[in-house]
Amino acid sequence: MKTNREFPCITITAKGEDFLAQGNNWVYENEILDIDREHENGDIVDVVSKKGKYLGTGFISDLSKIRVRIFSKNTNDVYNDDFFKRRVKYAIDYRVSVMDNISNCRIIFGEADGFPGLTVDKYNDILVTQITTIGIERRKDIIFSALLEQFKEYGKEISAIFERNDVNSRSLDGLELYKSYYYAKDGFNTDRFETIIEENGIKYYVDYVNGQKTGYFLDQKFNRDLAGKLARNKTVLDCFTHTGSFGLNCAKNGAKKVVSVDVSPLAIEQSKRNAKLNGLDDIVEYVKADVFDYLDKEVKKRQYDMIILDPPAFTKSRSTIMAAFNGYKRINSRAMQLLGKGGYLVTCSCSHFMNEDLFVKMLLEAANENNVTLKQISYTQQGKDHPILLSSNQTDYLKFYMFQIM
Repeated sequence: MKTNREFPCITITAKGEDFLAQGNNWVYENEILDIDREHENGDIVDVVSKKGKYLGTGFISDLSKIRVRIFSKNTNDVYNDDFFKRRVKYAIDYRVSVMDNISNCRIIFGEADGFPGLTVDKYNDILVTQITTIGIERRKDIIFSALLEQFKEYGKEISAIFERNDVNSRSLDGLELYKSYYYAKDGFNTDRFETIIEENGIKYYVDYVNGQKTGYFLDQKFNRDLAGKLARNKTVLDCFTHTGSFGLNCAKNGAKKVVSVDVSPLAIEQSKRNAKLNGLDDIVEYVKADVFDYLDKEVKKRQYDMIILDPPAFTKSRSTIMAAFNGYKRINSRAMQLLGKGGYLVTCSCSHFMNEDLFVKMLLEAANENNVTLKQISYTQQGKDHPILLSSNQTDYLKFYMFQIM
C-alpha cells in the first residue's frame, strides 16, 4: 500500500480500478476498501489497487458519493503552490495557442485542466468562477492569485473575479452557496451585473451574476457559426434558444426568418435584448412556449426549412439515461416530421452520460420510424476551450450534428 508519498493512501476495489482504467477519474465511496490514516476533508490522497499499484492522486471529499477526484497520475509530481501555478499557466497558454482570441472563452474546464470541480470563464476583463469541490475550495486563493498574475503577464489585466458559487452541487461537498466578488481592482463598479461580449461578430449581454451557469454558454461558439452559415435563405426554428445565440447567428448569416422558442420568460427577454443590440429584431420572432408542446402543435404545418435543437442536458446521471433517450427521440422525431424531406436538422446533446453511440442510436430509431434518411453534413463537439482528455470520459460531453433529411 505504500506509495513513497506523505499523503493518506486509499485502497480501492478491482471494480474501482477497472473504472479508472476505462478513462474515468472518479473513485466512488462504495469502491473504497481502506484508508491508511486520518485525514481532513479536501486533503490530497493517493489511490492504489488491492495489490498496492499506484493509480493516481486526488482530492478526497468525505461527504460526496464521488469520494476522490483524481487530478494526477504522475508519481513524480510534487503538490505544492508551484504545482497549481503551473497548471494555471498551462491552461492559459493552451487557450492562447488554440483560440483565435481569448476575449471570451473558458479558461479552466475542470478535470480537463487538472482542476476537478473548477470552472473559470472569461468575459472581457472579468473572470467568473464556479467551485463545486472542497479540494479546490481549500486551494482557491493560490489558484485565483495565479490567474491574476498570468493574465497580467500576457498584458490582459483582469478587473474582477466574480464567484458564482450558487450551484446546488456545492452542498454535496458541504460547501455554502453564495455569489460575490472575490476580487475587484480599484475603481471597478461592484454593483454591475453584466457585460457585453462579442462572438462570431454578434454582441450579447452576459448577466454573470444571475444568468445560467456563469452567464453564457461558451462551448457552442464554433457550432453556432456552422449552423448560421447553413441557414442562409432559410426559414429557421431555433428551439431552446436560451439567450438567442443560434437564432442570431442564423439571422446574421442571411436567414429569411427565425422563430426562437424557449419556455423561460427570462430567456425570451434576454434574447430580445440581444436581437435589438445587433439590429436583428426584425428577422427573429420570439415565442415563449414549452418546446415539446410547440413541436407537437407545429408538426402538421411544415413551414420551416431548418430546425435547431439545443436542449439542456436531459440527464445528469446514468439512472435517467433511458428517460433522456426518449426525450431526445421525441423532439428529434417531431423535427423530422415538421421538416419533411429536403429539410435541415441541427441537433445536439450536452450530457456526457448520453454518449455518442446512444445519441446516434436515438437518431436512427427516430429516422426509421419516420421513414427518412439522415444525410450527415458534419459532426463536431465542444469548442477547443473546453478540451477533451482521452483519459477522462467526463470531459467528452457535447455532440453536435447537422443533417439533411432525405
